[in-house]
Amino acid sequence: MKARIAINPIACEGYGICAELLPELIELDEWGFPILRSKDVPLSLLEHAKRAERLCPTLAVIIKQS
Repeated sequence: MKARIAINPIACEGYGICAELLPELIELDEWGFPILRSKDVPLSLLEHAKRAERLCPTLAVIIKQS
């Protein structure tokens, strides 16, 4: 199973919760908006990624599994 992460830049308001919950894959730019270090989510981080998706207040974090 593969998982990928994406950020909807239109929905994102720069709260930074995703970077706090998933610093291995997400960092913040100088304005507080997320930058993905990698779009591929390792299996070991999948539950953390799902939590970041679930807790994003604007639903801007998207996890796709195939």
